[in-house]
Amino acid sequence: MLRLRPLSVVALLTLVVAPLALAAGGTPQLQAFFQPELTSAAYQQRAYSQVAGKWKQPARKGLPAVGRRTVVQAVIGRDGKLVTAVVSQESGSKVWDAAALSAVQKAAPFAPLPKDYALATLDAHFHVAWVAAP
Repeated sequence: MLRLRPLSVVALLTLVVAPLALAAGGTPQLQAFFQPELTSAAYQQRAYSQVAGKWKQPARKGLPAVGRRTVVQAVIGRDGKLVTAVVSQESGSKVWDAAALSAVQKAAPFAPLPKDYALATLDAHFHVAWVAAP
């Protein structure tokens, strides 16, 4: 079984919150998890930021229930190209799931893997959740 660890620099960040998010009683959150062999916090932060920058929140009718999340499993090649990206956990909202997958796909290509990373590919999981507004 593949072990992943959370982004070491930023474990949980709130994505850009639109007025819609507050009106709907929630806020989107993104978490990124990487294989433990990837020790570069800078690489993790950059990949996270690329995905967060491509996130487009669906309209109110596309929001999942509070507490639900989509998990997108991505495989990044040594050259930074996205090898695969699939939704491995659905949120209950097809529109939300599609938005999460699209954010990962549009974030590609990523930076080439660090020279000290010995494996040919990197497994990364991106969790996009709809959580109760603070």
